[in-house]
Amino acid sequence: MNATPSNTAAAAPIRLGLRANAAQFTLLVAVNALVGGMLGQERTVLPLLAEQEFGLTGFTVATTFIVAFGLTKAITNFAAGALSDRYGRKPVLIAGWVVGLPVPLLLMLGPSWGWIVFANVLLGVNQGLTWSTTVIMKIDLVGPARRGTAMGLNEAAGYVAVAATALATGYLAAEYGLRPAPFFLGLAFVALGLGLSATVVHETRDHARLEAANHAPVARADGRAHQPEHLSTRQVFRRTTLDEPALSSVSQAGLVNNLNDGLAWGLFPLLFASTGLSVARIGVLAALYPAVWGLGQLVTGAASDRLGRKKLIVGGMLLQAAALALVAAVDSFTLWAVAAVLLGAGTAMVYPTLLAAIGDVAHPAWRARSVGVYRLWRDGGFAVGALLGGVIADLYGLRTAIAVVAAITAASGLLVAVRMYETHQPGPGELVERPS
Repeated sequence: MNATPSNTAAAAPIRLGLRANAAQFTLLVAVNALVGGMLGQERTVLPLLAEQEFGLTGFTVATTFIVAFGLTKAITNFAAGALSDRYGRKPVLIAGWVVGLPVPLLLMLGPSWGWIVFANVLLGVNQGLTWSTTVIMKIDLVGPARRGTAMGLNEAAGYVAVAATALATGYLAAEYGLRPAPFFLGLAFVALGLGLSATVVHETRDHARLEAANHAPVARADGRAHQPEHLSTRQVFRRTTLDEPALSSVSQAGLVNNLNDGLAWGLFPLLFASTGLSVARIGVLAALYPAVWGLGQLVTGAASDRLGRKKLIVGGMLLQAAALALVAAVDSFTLWAVAAVLLGAGTAMVYPTLLAAIGDVAHPAWRARSVGVYRLWRDGGFAVGALLGGVIADLYGLRTAIAVVAAITAASGLLVAVRMYETHQPGPGELVERPS
């Protein structure tokens, strides 16, 4: 082994594996829950704030905060992969929390909508640096054998926190008003996240070096060529976006997945409010979808390690499409709750599996950059969904916008079915670097 541990004692070996790194992995799961809480503080309140406090009546204008968030997060995701390869994972994680410090204060005190949009630019940087880095660090720690399980736990923590915070902020808003009470939660999340990341999170880049040093490709059953070790960032971008069938299929599916999430975030609360639902009941619906999404990943991430990635991605995209079509067609709290459960289940099938597939295909030497490119496209979907949904809603109504996105989601699933090959194959278990 040539790699030398940088943040561990000389006598301690580096190990790959979920059990071998249980303490750090669990800590990173907790940190990612705090990252999700930062996002969840907005899910119920901000669309209503745009309409009720700032008087924004156009759907396109009211969703500008999601566009700002999505574009910023997408670009930051791409940068996070390259930065974490160059400077290490931990400095990037800490930087993300530092950028997030002003966000709750801007949301609770901003005097105009422009301040809220600026807060979401900062939130996009915060989410891009922190969430991307916790993903990369968990992939580093667990090695090749249980990536799906690792991503399921990571994404479950983040989106259960999104759901819990969306529910809590809905009740706080109903009881105390849309501002400032709901955003006190965000102040607690950012303080805890920064403190934990700075003091007890360890660097994981040497774990990736260990895996790269032990990387011994096995012949694929489908005959596909394995990925080269040395690629420039431009080559990684092109391979992940266009050239490699699995990586590019995953990238477009990720974009469409977050396209429909951007739509749900920005327009669902407005649709529900238009029928007279209370803020508290809107909060329940806003929380139900990410709650099922988050908890479901505890099952689907591990299932992808047993069943493979492709069938879960295809099935999940088609289930999301059906759920969106149901939202557009019905007009009651109960049926919307059913649709939210179905949408969460479909997203749970897709979300950790897409990340695991990137880990399957990308070489460890450029995997962090490939994750960054994938997350660039995936989170760009927030902006596309908010813009597309807002424009169509302004022209043809909310339900038409949701139906159009349902059709796009179904088409994405069919494209994966046609173009993507199965990426998962049994890999080695725990790898250990013994100290010299």
